[in-house]
Amino acid sequence: MKDLIITNKILNWYDIHKRSLPWRKKTSLKKKQYYTLVSEFMLQQTQVKTVTPYFNRFIKNIPDLETLANYNNQKLIKLWEGLGYYSRVKNLKKAAKVIINDFNKKLPSKFLELKSLPGIGDYTASAISAIAFNKPLIPLDGNVERVLKRYLNLKKEKQIQKENLIEKKKFLERL
Repeated sequence: MKDLIITNKILNWYDIHKRSLPWRKKTSLKKKQYYTLVSEFMLQQTQVKTVTPYFNRFIKNIPDLETLANYNNQKLIKLWEGLGYYSRVKNLKKAAKVIINDFNKKLPSKFLELKSLPGIGDYTASAISAIAFNKPLIPLDGNVERVLKRYLNLKKEKQIQKENLIEKKKFLERL
């Protein structure tokens, strides 16, 4: 019961304080999934305020998976220029091709299928699952780690190790 209360409090806080971001705008399910994929790749190692104008320009030029999969590599790198970590955009294009060829042009909804895509690890697969498919998964980053440590009153070295937090996170996801 306590876990449901904290979940509701966090969700209520989010509803009141969430930022208006271009990848969160109301749109079709297909676009929402594409926007989530693109934004999560862009947000790897990069702050939201930096990503926002790049996302807008990217979507204007590359509005869907098919366009991305066939987009000229030099133009693609130019669109990404300034975000750094160019392997992300290369992996994003590779992922688009895999989605088109292996998943019938649909972003896979299963965690392990998402993780099988180039450039997607645990965090990004969890984020896409939660945002695009409303699955009860928690992307574990530094901010979430701090919340979990405080909420679960973890203080000892063994308790706050990442492996222990991952286990606690899995438990909370099952609730």
